[in-house]
Amino acid sequence: QTLRGLSGEWSAAELPHRVSQKFVEPVLLKHARALAGIEIAFNTKLIDFRDCGTHVEAVIEDANGRHDVRAKYLVGADGARSFVRQRFGWGWVGDTRTEREFMGGRMLAVYVRAKDYYALSPNAPAWMYVAFNPTHRAYMAAVDGRGEFAFHAQLPPGANEDSYSAADGADFFRHACGLNMDVEVLSMNGWTAGHALVAERMQEGRVLIGGDAAHLFTPAGGMGYNTGIEDAVNLGWKLAACVRGIAGPSLLKSYETERWAVARRNTGFARALSDSLGKLRAPPHVEDETDEGAAARAQAGAYFNRHAREEFNIPGFTLGARYDGSPVIVSDGTSPPPDGPNIYHPTACPGGRAPHVWLEDGRSLYDSFGFEWTLLVTGDNARGIDAFAAAAKAAGMDLTIVRESANGLRDLYEADLALIRPDQMVAWRGDTGDAGAIIAKALGF
Repeated sequence: QTLRGLSGEWSAAELPHRVSQKFVEPVLLKHARALAGIEIAFNTKLIDFRDCGTHVEAVIEDANGRHDVRAKYLVGADGARSFVRQRFGWGWVGDTRTEREFMGGRMLAVYVRAKDYYALSPNAPAWMYVAFNPTHRAYMAAVDGRGEFAFHAQLPPGANEDSYSAADGADFFRHACGLNMDVEVLSMNGWTAGHALVAERMQEGRVLIGGDAAHLFTPAGGMGYNTGIEDAVNLGWKLAACVRGIAGPSLLKSYETERWAVARRNTGFARALSDSLGKLRAPPHVEDETDEGAAARAQAGAYFNRHAREEFNIPGFTLGARYDGSPVIVSDGTSPPPDGPNIYHPTACPGGRAPHVWLEDGRSLYDSFGFEWTLLVTGDNARGIDAFAAAAKAAGMDLTIVRESANGLRDLYEADLALIRPDQMVAWRGDTGDAGAIIAKALGF
């Protein structure tokens, strides 16, 4: 009932919520393994590759030695030190090593289990905590809600994380929490905050990159992981169309066009949030048991509460990314609404996410969409439906035609027809049009 009551900015088929990567990836792995034609090989390393024009040849290494592989495409989702990106010599665009009092320079990440934390802490349970005084800056996120935390502390200038032991990491955690409790350090390593970087390129011929190989964030708002997942969603259906032989030359090229611009947008959002969190200085009296100290703590608390809402109430970031100017989007001449992380304006202006509504029978509009392409018919007297069905069949496009007349749907989409991509982005909308030309452009011809 709560979900169906969502409207406006958070009108979506799922509740907004946060979840650790630790829990997401086993679910993704389970579903990937269930798909026909999928082979997953862990403990395997890419040694070499060559784009031969019509295919890619690669050498991989596993426990049984080295093997030659021939494939139609290669996707380097191989992390911040991407071998694939470095092989092409693609550098970074953006800001790096931004200096801040916090969330800039070297940080120490400590993954801990503190099973007594919630029983001992005087604070109400939360999933994000900030430690703030003149000598120590840290934050920690709850991982499982029962006692596991991802704890990040700012290291002093010139400090080397290798000089810190697990016992030191546990002490950092205790000091930040102000509690004497048992702390088990599960892992600990250093990382560099201050990055807001995007690779100069994201594809060349039959080789593409995505995720951390293509963009680096200072963690804020979960944007790094979400942006990487959106890379995969954008690329997956396009590669499938190429493998099936129904894609034109512009379809795969549109991956870089669409995702590079979004990566720049998202790293910019994350940089602003990191500035908000990291550039606030702790006054020297913030821990004093005086009226001045109490006022400083109240002021800091209000600031961090406001920051948290700006960081995590982000429907504009989550739902509002757009692919305006893409060669496979058919513009209707309208302008998209203003873009911002904390405001989302549902619109069917081509290039953005299809607006969501709840249908009169209680279903989500998204649940009526086809697995691949959808022609959404919102007008009672819509014309050209048969022409779209015929053009899609001729092009090899798997098109589901959905007729819905939910209250206000026609006004929301501002057109009788909308062609919706497999990634739920609007490729075209209108009351009528040349179905063959529209489908051809959407497929990259």
